[in-house]
Amino acid sequence: MTTWLVTGGAGYIGNHVTRALLDSGRQVVVLDDLSSGHADRIPQGVVFVEADVTDRVALVAALAEHKVDGVIHLAAKKAAGDSVNVPLYYYRENIAGMLSVLEAMQEVGVKRFVYSSSAAVYGTPLVNPIAESAALAPESPYGETKVVGEWMTKAQGVANDLSWVALRYFNVAGAGSDDLGDTSVNNLIPMVFEALEKGNRPQIFGDDYPTPDGTCIRDYIHVSDLADAHVVAAAFSENLQVSETLNVGRGVGSSVREVMDMVSQVIGTQVNPQIVARRAGDPPASTAATQRITDVLGWQSKRDLHEMVSSAWSAWQHTSH
Repeated sequence: MTTWLVTGGAGYIGNHVTRALLDSGRQVVVLDDLSSGHADRIPQGVVFVEADVTDRVALVAALAEHKVDGVIHLAAKKAAGDSVNVPLYYYRENIAGMLSVLEAMQEVGVKRFVYSSSAAVYGTPLVNPIAESAALAPESPYGETKVVGEWMTKAQGVANDLSWVALRYFNVAGAGSDDLGDTSVNNLIPMVFEALEKGNRPQIFGDDYPTPDGTCIRDYIHVSDLADAHVVAAAFSENLQVSETLNVGRGVGSSVREVMDMVSQVIGTQVNPQIVARRAGDPPASTAATQRITDVLGWQSKRDLHEMVSSAWSAWQHTSH
C-alpha cells in the first residue's frame, strides 16, 4: 500500500483528491495551511499536518515520518485576476512553495510526483481545442507561476529521476458530495449562486466576444472526474518512470450564457443575468484537446454540465452561508 502526501488537501479540489485516493486503497497525508481549506472536511483517519508549503522543514518531517511514497502538489494561490494586482505574492507562494516541495522530496528520497498545473499556461489560444503541444503564453502572474512549476518539475525529473505527471486543469466545477462544495468566490457557478442568494443579478462579463452567443466559452470538468484523473496519474507514476504533461478537460465548450441557462434549469428559476463590461485577460474561448490523456492514462471524463451544476447546487444548499 502506497502513501501519498496531498498539499492543499483541505481545499475544494484537495478534498476530492484525498477521498479518491482513499477509495483506491492508498493512504493519505494532508498538508495544508488552512488559508482557504477546511480542516473539518479531511476524512477521519487521514493524517493532517497544518503547515505552509514554503515550510521545507515541516515538509521534510511529514515525508519522512509517514514514509510517503509520492506527492500530489495542489497547494497554490489561484485567482488569475488577483495575481495581476499582487504578483510578488503569487510568485512567492506558488514558485517558492514549489521549490520547497521539490527540495523536501529530494532530501527524503521521494520520487513520485503529480503536479497541479492549469490551462492558464496557454493564455489566449490560437486554436481550439488546445493540444498540450500548443505554445505557452500565460497572461497573468498566476499562469506564469504554473509554467515555471512545470519547468521545475521537468528539470527535477531529469536531474533526480523524478517520475512525474503534470495535469493542466480546465474549469473545475461541481461537487462529489454535499459536504464538499466549492466555496470559491472566483469560480462562475458559486458566483452565480452567491449573487442569487443576495438578491442580485449574476453578471456576465462581456457579450461581444467572437463566439456563437457572444459570451466566453470554457471547458468545464467535474471535480470528481478531475480527482479520478489524479489517482490514475499517481498509479501511472508508481508503476513506470514517466514524464507527462496532460490536459484534464471534457473537450466540450460551454458558454457563460449556457452555464447560466443550465443554472436556471436546475434551480427552476430564471437567473436573468446582467451584462457588464469585459474583464481584462479573458480569452474568448478555451477548450481542451483530451485525446492525449485518454491515450496515456486511459482516462476520460464521465460527468456532464448538468451534473456539475446540479451537484454544485445541492452542495450549496447543504452549506450554510
